[in-house]
Order: sequence, then C-alpha cells, then structure tokens
Amino acid sequence: MQAPSASYSLTVRLEIVNKPGMLGRVTSAIGKAGGDIGAIDLVVVGKSTITRDITFKASDERHGQEVVDGVRAVQGVKVVNVSDRTFLMHLGGKIEVRGKMSVKTRDDLSMAYTPGVARVCMAIHADPEKAYALTIKQNAVAVVTDGTAVLGLGDIGPSAAQPVMEGKALIFKEFAGVDAFPVCLATKDADEIVSIVKAIAPVFGGINLEDISAPRCFDIEARLQRDLEIPVFHDDQHGTAVVVLAALLNALKIVKKRLGDVRIVFTGAGASGIATAKLLMRAGAQHIIACDRAGALYRGRVDNMNPMKEWFAKHTNEKKLRGSASDALQGADVFIGLSGPGVVALKDIKAMGRDPIVFAMANPIPEIQPEEAGPYVRVMATGRSDYPNQINNSCCFPGFFRGMLDVRARRVNDEMKLAAAQALSAIVSKGELSEEYITPSMFDSRVVPAVAEAVADAAARTGVARRRGRGRPAPAPAAR
Repeated sequence: MQAPSASYSLTVRLEIVNKPGMLGRVTSAIGKAGGDIGAIDLVVVGKSTITRDITFKASDERHGQEVVDGVRAVQGVKVVNVSDRTFLMHLGGKIEVRGKMSVKTRDDLSMAYTPGVARVCMAIHADPEKAYALTIKQNAVAVVTDGTAVLGLGDIGPSAAQPVMEGKALIFKEFAGVDAFPVCLATKDADEIVSIVKAIAPVFGGINLEDISAPRCFDIEARLQRDLEIPVFHDDQHGTAVVVLAALLNALKIVKKRLGDVRIVFTGAGASGIATAKLLMRAGAQHIIACDRAGALYRGRVDNMNPMKEWFAKHTNEKKLRGSASDALQGADVFIGLSGPGVVALKDIKAMGRDPIVFAMANPIPEIQPEEAGPYVRVMATGRSDYPNQINNSCCFPGFFRGMLDVRARRVNDEMKLAAAQALSAIVSKGELSEEYITPSMFDSRVVPAVAEAVADAAARTGVARRRGRGRPAPAPAAR
C-alpha cells in the first residue's frame, strides 16, 4: 500500500456520544485502519453529543472508504458527512479573472473602455509591438491541450483535462506571477490545433503545450515554433528534460562521476524520453541506451518501432546492445524511468555499477519503489512529493516562462533549457548537497528567480529576446 497522501485526504464530520474516552476510540479506529490524522476541530457541543470534524490522509479512494467504515463501526459514533478535500478545492474551478484597477466613475469607464480605449487601439495598430506594453500580452501564457495524454490517465478529452490545466495556471500565478489561461481544445487534428493556436496567439506572450500525445506533439510544436514570433514550450518534453538534467548534475557530484563518462539507461521512449535524452546529450552525455517493452532500441531494430524510437535507435546505444532493460542495466551508472510502474526489478538495480543513481519518475507509482531500491542505490529520486528528491516540472516552467516574458522572447532554444537546468542545479549549494537533497523544492523561493534570470540571459545572448530584462531593448535578431 502507498503511503497516505494529501491528495486522498478526507474530512469526516462525526456526532460522538459525549463520554470520556470516545475521541480516543475514534482516533484509534482511524489509526488502526491506516489513516494519517491531521486536524481535529470542534464544531458543536451538545448535551449528549459532541460534533467534530476530523481530517485524515488515506492512500487511495478505497483506503479512504475503509477508514470511514472503521470509524462508522465505533459504537456511539455517527458519521454525519464525508468530504473529499481535493474535490472541495476544485469546486467552481481554481482560478478566476480579476481587474487590475477599479471602475467606479464615468471617467474611469471612459478611459478603461470606450471612448478612450480607441486611442490605445490605434496606437497598437500603428505599432503592433506596443501590444506588449498596453495589453496583458506581456504577462500572458496560453496552456493548450487536447486532452489526449493527461497525466497517467491517457486520452480523457478536453473537459476532463481542464482541472490539470487550471492547476497549471494556478501554479504559474502563485509562483511566478504569470497570468495563464487554460485552452482545452475539442479536436485531435494536428492541423486544427496549429490553426487555432496561431489564431489566438496575438493575446499571449507564450504558449505552453500540455498533455498532447506523441508523436503529434512533435509536429504541432515544430510548426508553431516555425510560424509564431512568441515562444512555444511543450512542458511534458522540455520541462521534464530541464529538471532531470538539473538533478542529474548534482547526483553525479555526489558519486564523483562525469556526465560524459556514465552509462545512462532510459525506460520509456516517448516524448519526455526523447527530449530528456537530447538535452542530456547537449550537456555532454555520450552513453545512453533507451528501452521499451520489447527491450533495448538499437540501429536496425524493426519490431515495434515508431518515429520516436527510430530517433533513439539512430542517436543512442553506440554499441548496439540488444536484450531487455534488465540486460541494459547490467553495470549501468544511471537509470532514468519515464515509463510506468514496476518496469524494473530489484535484481536489475543490484546489477548496476558502483554507486548507482536511480530516477524512477513514473507517477503515481514509480518504476521501482524507493523502499525497495533505496538500500542498494547511492541516489534515489522520484516524481512524487512524499519521498526525498522529487523531480518535478513545477521547478522549471514557472521560472522558464517568467524569464521568457521578461525579455519578450521570440522562441525557445536549447541554450535556454541548459541555462535553466544549470541554474536549478546551482541552487543546491555544496554544503546542502546530499544523497537526499539533489534538487530544490518548488517551494524554495530561490527557484523561480534563478531560473527566470538564467533563461532571460540565455535568450538575450542567443538573439531571441526583444529586450534585456524588463526595460532595456535587446539587439535586433539575426535573420532566420
């Protein structure tokens, strides 16, 4: 059973007979069922009963119901109501639009709207670049999805994907002050998606593509990057690549190995796998092997191939190793899991080289559980928040877009991704670095400013910034 998590937290309202020891019987029932008790609040004290709200964490929905059933079985206790705290957080959506100024007089109205707004419109018509200064474009990002590859849920459609996009928008605002808007499209047609995004692009300073299935996501991103003069960033690919590289740079410091020397084995040859492998290679990695369910990818393999796997086969596995992921892990230095639960066994981890580094990033259930692999590896990381070393895209995308918006970047490039990874890695100082702390938390206040500054500097250095920082114009870009 997984450890109890806040994502499965419940609040039960209980009417309890007012006798000594009754609260203890309730808490014992919750503990016996494996619930992790948080708050206990007093609601009403009556003559014969006391009403309390008790909040606890469970491991999953079934476990939560088991805990509630355990409480219901306690004599003298009535379960009045059960509230799922995650669903309560989503009631009415998680974001809203607020005005930046009040409209309380006719003068306010005449400047914010007609007739005064007409002069602003004509100023932008005469000089379209003024849209950055005079509209929300300077701080606005569209979070675009078609709902075809949502978390580990698969193709669930645009409406079901919206809570994820709202969550992304909330993180953008809370951590980086970026105004992000969910755009959930009721089409899977790549041509239509490209057309729609191009049509709405004038409103935004950047486009965040999210949860679009491969291989369509590659084509959509490439076409939008080619046709738009604002940055287009597929976070599932590039956000993952940035945070993995940042964590790996620090993990290698602990084991005293160089990126160019280590042998890295991937499980998962999808969009995030390719993007991560490409960025690691740009950073200096030379020995990468990718595996799918059929085993290692190598030049000449014909079974169960697609364009993504063809790329891996062509650009990695220089020794053309064949066999399973288990075979590939023999003597390997680093394992990066971007696949699914239980993909590797403990015997595979034990067969790795000296001081192995294991990034088991499948969510919510990793490729191998930290409790199982931990005693046999030097550095262990996952994508989960309830274990040390959470490798999470949220450490990348808020600061990455903050930096791009600040310099009004035209596009994303590898230099910006490398700079972001290096900045994220550098936040963990030599004194702080340890086996259980290789990457900062997204709640570390240094993360967004560090990533934003690195991205902005790289954008200016590579000629894709319209200005330097928040006020100084950048040099004119080179012709494409």
